[in-house]
Amino acid sequence: MKRETLFLKVAIFVIGSPILALCLFWVPGIIGEHSIIHHDLSLWRAPMMIGLYVTAIAFFIALYQAFKLLRLIDKEEAFSEESVGALRVIMICAITISVFYVLVSPLLYAMAQIEDAPGLLAIGLVILFASTVIAGFAAVLKKLLHQAIEIKSEHDLTV
Repeated sequence: MKRETLFLKVAIFVIGSPILALCLFWVPGIIGEHSIIHHDLSLWRAPMMIGLYVTAIAFFIALYQAFKLLRLIDKEEAFSEESVGALRVIMICAITISVFYVLVSPLLYAMAQIEDAPGLLAIGLVILFASTVIAGFAAVLKKLLHQAIEIKSEHDLTV
């Protein structure tokens, strides 16, 4: 199984690296630049940075849990309560990101109006939609995995 999961492990790294770079270099610069140019947005600088970093932390926790799931698959322990727990954490992280972007969407709309940049709102909506889909998918997988574990444990008891 290690060969099959290697691609997914690399994909997790490839997805996480640019997001980490954005969090370290781009977010502080762009938010600082906007607060200098638009003084009415300077009040929102700290809440915006805190919110973006909270969602980034949730994102990286979810990536770690996905990596943990892949390790469990490699060890042939995919049908375990640890896998269910990892899927639960992924679901909670995705819901956290969704809730944040629902709450911040009015601010994104206001910033898009000030900047005349409708793409800003579109990016927020794409992130909201993607995290909602991931939360739903993780919930379904968690339920299926939990049922499979119950069936497996019943089967083990009858043998």
